[in-house]
Amino acid sequence: MNIVARDRIEFAAKELGFVLFGVAPAVTPQGFHRLIDWLACGYGGDMHYFQNRLDAYGNLDRVLDGTRSVIVLGFPYRTIPPPQLASHHGRVARYAWGQADYHDLIHERLKSLTTLITDSHPGERARGVVDSAPVMEREFAQLAGLGWCGKNSLLLNRQQGSYFFLSCVLTTLDLPPTTTEPTDHCGTCTRCLDACPTDAFVSAGVLDSRRCISYQTIENRGEIPRELRDAIGNWLFGCDVCQEVCPWNRFGQTATDDLLWPAESSYPVDLIELLSLDESQFRARFRHTPLWRPRRRGLLRNAAICLGNAQETRAVMPLIALLGDDESIVRGAAVWSLAKINDRRGWVAIADAYTAERDESVRQEMEIALGTL
Repeated sequence: MNIVARDRIEFAAKELGFVLFGVAPAVTPQGFHRLIDWLACGYGGDMHYFQNRLDAYGNLDRVLDGTRSVIVLGFPYRTIPPPQLASHHGRVARYAWGQADYHDLIHERLKSLTTLITDSHPGERARGVVDSAPVMEREFAQLAGLGWCGKNSLLLNRQQGSYFFLSCVLTTLDLPPTTTEPTDHCGTCTRCLDACPTDAFVSAGVLDSRRCISYQTIENRGEIPRELRDAIGNWLFGCDVCQEVCPWNRFGQTATDDLLWPAESSYPVDLIELLSLDESQFRARFRHTPLWRPRRRGLLRNAAICLGNAQETRAVMPLIALLGDDESIVRGAAVWSLAKINDRRGWVAIADAYTAERDESVRQEMEIALGTL
């Protein structure tokens, strides 16, 4: 094992802005069997990519053949405190406040590290991964001594809290691990479990994604279940509640990349303005940001839900316009929102649109709405 190589890689990582660095052996993580059980319970919802690549999560050779070491890195994204928002503004998870997609920012830095490894050690290989590959980053972070898995299922670090992106460099280079005895510093605290607006935690550390606001506003491609819509509140994209209440998030370094800091044009998001974006306008504004992931139909669905929860009467006419949108989930969310706002113009528009509506799910939304009138 080459401790000099590890120290050199760590120095380079710190120079690139990573605030956490550790090395774990390329073993099957203990949490792999918990992942199997989690999926069997249906807690993964429609995130079928877990099941489709399940074998790879237990065998790093499926990601990089011959992997011997996993370098685990943390990149901070904490910026300003959450601002006060007006009723027509939507809340966005902190990691998406910036002007760029974090995948792009971190991948460039990982390329620098993989190049350092392969240039310094001919014949060795390395691959950087951020979220997209079947690697259990949190498990390897714990193996590398970077923290523990909190009751909110996120990796917690005593110095950095949880406001950081995890990424890994897999390499065939045999590096000495930084493993330390695993410790849990949550104690008897249950603030994250108690604060969850949708009661998404089955138990400490076990999240039912189907009830999670982040899942519903980002990963869910269909309708948001009616029983969860009120609890969405004004969360347009993602949710930070379980992190905001965590005592360990009193600590941590702020973002080292300017592109992760919010610009006036990117946050806060004006929900009413968002409703007016067509496909090309949406693409131009969000294509290279995290908010691109749910696409226009998902983000407008979320915006409509938020405006309904706020009972924002200024949104009535833009919502009425969405009753003719090409996307059924957008039309359905607009119906629900108009019913929540309870403005006469909305009721008339829903009744007028009912006869022309051909999508059964949207018709059901309209029937439920009109039935409550």
